[in-house]
Amino acid sequence: MTTQALLQQAQAACPQLAWLGSEEKNRAILQMADAIEANADAILAANAEDLHAAQDVISSVMLDRLRLTKDRIAAMADSMRQVAKLPDPVGEVLAEVKRPNGLVIRKTAVPMGVVAIIYESRPNVTSDAAVLALKSGNVCVLRGGKEAYCSAAAIVAAMHEGLRAVGLPEAFVNLVSDTTRQSAHELMTANGLVDLLIPRGGAGLILACVESATVPCIETGTGICHVYVDKDADLDKALNIIENAKTSRLSVCNAEEVAIVHADIAGQFLPMLKKRLVDDRAAAGLPPVELRLDETAQQIISGTPAGKQDFDTEFLDYILAVKTVSSADEAIFHIAAHSTHHSDAIITENAQTAQRFTQLVDSAAVYVNASTRFTDGGEFGLGCEMGISTQKLHARGPMGLRELTTYKYIITGDGQTR
Repeated sequence: MTTQALLQQAQAACPQLAWLGSEEKNRAILQMADAIEANADAILAANAEDLHAAQDVISSVMLDRLRLTKDRIAAMADSMRQVAKLPDPVGEVLAEVKRPNGLVIRKTAVPMGVVAIIYESRPNVTSDAAVLALKSGNVCVLRGGKEAYCSAAAIVAAMHEGLRAVGLPEAFVNLVSDTTRQSAHELMTANGLVDLLIPRGGAGLILACVESATVPCIETGTGICHVYVDKDADLDKALNIIENAKTSRLSVCNAEEVAIVHADIAGQFLPMLKKRLVDDRAAAGLPPVELRLDETAQQIISGTPAGKQDFDTEFLDYILAVKTVSSADEAIFHIAAHSTHHSDAIITENAQTAQRFTQLVDSAAVYVNASTRFTDGGEFGLGCEMGISTQKLHARGPMGLRELTTYKYIITGDGQTR
């Protein structure tokens, strides 16, 4: 089916999905989750095809994003079941006012309509996007990257099986078969057929969508995430947080890319940081983290001198840029100049400094004494996420069910005229 025909099919399915009640949607979601687990072997076989084709083509970090396992498939199904348990945002009255003339005006949450998602090599996005769209009353059009197409097709086939089991049309969840740039462009310019476009992937994809889309588009950000270690930080706490934020999973957008260290504690903390991330990891047979150091940090520990682009790069690798500052305000200014407005953290025991940092750092998620790795729909209690929005209009941060709705005004009268 052509992309245009698929979009027309999706648009035609909108009224039926918008009319479904919460129980019917939840029943469908649970069947879809069961079908994904029941078809795990077929999904893994399709994923093996993708992995084989991608070998020596994409990096090991990207291969990790692409790889599925039994546990990851079980986690996908579990996320879907968590979404089924969440309140349905559709029909919620956001505000109500009764006018002096007797009119009752209700601001009511409604689905967007057709939501198109362009993503790259993470197969789990297929099920996350589909379940969030379905629960919020939206028909989804999924366009994955060529590296993950076999995996995505197998996941969608399983979800279609779940939809059929409850007597609902497959057209609620649509997968674009064309993985060329042409199909992406068609989605970006499908005025009248796509109500919302969400890109989820690297900087190139997101920039292309933001610059080229003529349909409403939400910018989901790359993550140049900072952790600032203040002069009043608990240094052991800071070490644990930085190690987790940098090394627990490299290929995600909430991983730390820059450590900012107050000069007053740099002489004590930086050798501790090098020992934890470089020496201890090498001794344990783990990949050491390459520290890319500013001039001040180079005088304290050994590492790679930081280049001009190192504070503006999402490494997605065992690389951490290190910046020293003379004050918390300098850290805030540095983040303002280099952040992608995703997730940034401060490690401090000083409540006033923490408050100033959280007020002035203009990011979707700002942490005090916690890892940036928590910026995630599941961790925020959303079941899963459509993406992390780094813009300010409509949605910001992890996008769950509420962020996939808009609203209309429903006005009830009794013959009033004006």
